Amino acid sequence: MLFTLLAFAVALGILITFHELGHYWVARLCGVRVLRFSVGFGKVLAQRTDKHGTEWALSAIPLGGYVKMQDDPPAGATRAEAARSFNTQPVGRRIAIVAAGPLFNLILAVALYTGLNLAGTEEPVALIGPPAAETPAQLAGFRGGDQILAIDDSPVESWTDARWRLTDVLSTGGRVNVQVRTADGKTVERSLQVPPNQMDPQRGDPLAEVGLRLAQPKPVVRAVIEGGEGARAGLIDGDRIIRAGELIDPDSTQLVQTIREHAGSSLPLTVLRNGAEVSLSVIPRAETVDGKVVGRIGVQLGGTVPMVTVRHGLIGSVTDGVVRTWDTAWLSLRMLGRMVIGEVSWRNITGPVTIADYAGQTARMGFAAYIAYLALISISIGVLNLLPIPMLDGGHLLYYFVEIVRGSPPPERWIDMGQRAGIGILASLMGLALFNDFARLFT
Repeated sequence: MLFTLLAFAVALGILITFHELGHYWVARLCGVRVLRFSVGFGKVLAQRTDKHGTEWALSAIPLGGYVKMQDDPPAGATRAEAARSFNTQPVGRRIAIVAAGPLFNLILAVALYTGLNLAGTEEPVALIGPPAAETPAQLAGFRGGDQILAIDDSPVESWTDARWRLTDVLSTGGRVNVQVRTADGKTVERSLQVPPNQMDPQRGDPLAEVGLRLAQPKPVVRAVIEGGEGARAGLIDGDRIIRAGELIDPDSTQLVQTIREHAGSSLPLTVLRNGAEVSLSVIPRAETVDGKVVGRIGVQLGGTVPMVTVRHGLIGSVTDGVVRTWDTAWLSLRMLGRMVIGEVSWRNITGPVTIADYAGQTARMGFAAYIAYLALISISIGVLNLLPIPMLDGGHLLYYFVEIVRGSPPPERWIDMGQRAGIGILASLMGLALFNDFARLFT
């Protein structure tokens, strides 16, 4: 729990600070006086005032931050002092200052993706397991051991890349052409018809519903319990199990399921040992688990998922970072639109509990996974803040564009009504996000 909270606090601190740095830097560039730059809210724990008169503060609640500018000229201000106020700036400068925060979040995502591409990341090869019967993938002719090479003529570098390229069509439905290399080395193209999916998290992985799942590692004996059923049958460390009963070349999940189903009955096994096939027979021990009798053989199974290093040069890394950020931002907007019209489940809206949980999970997975998650959340913060909802940066931008059209700022009555509506919308979204968070915890 402490590790998760720390990972969440670090993520939020970095992303919010960078967002506020956008506002700060462009405000300074436009000559606006910045009174305070605070990381966090609440009681100020530490502060320092720089030569420009800006107070830099670290506050007690690390769930955000803010930049406080000189909005209006102080009483008795000179013309030069009045010119440093935010509200006296031309509308173009005010737009630049307000838009800078979300744009800096998008720029940060580009930088993070670029860094990952330059450093290289280890990702699973896009090798699929056997599709479940009657799924779209099985009906399209996909087979276990197929490696995805391209989707709609776009090369696929890894399983992560394949998932990303299929995300949009999973929600809308449609047909995609998938080029694969079969287990026997042939390159073929399969046409996959994907039905629309509401992307409801409670239904599980939408890609698995289509029938595409990452191939599980082949089962290898890592340890044998002395005196156990596996030891009595003659299994030793390093044996790769290539047949169990009628199941040929099973993956780890399939083998475990077969063993569970043969409690107390003989199960023929064929293993690969030092390059030669060895035939054995094991009788799984019967155990009762959650009211069901299952078989156990007293061995620890393991396996290695084939991995590939995804790395690009400088130009390719920057280009990929820009494209990935743009595609993610655009997909986020489209998903929001589909939620509004009911095509995508509202359960996809998540709040701080889920964000913290994923921050902890990705941090445990490794540095690259955590950085990729930071990029994703940075894009989400940028997109959210650009929505034309009063109280958000996008709401202020909406007022400024109205000012451009009218030739003068919106009436105070309009702004007041907008603020009330904005508070209501944000409160509703936060309530929904928290409800979804806790629903995930208890289901």
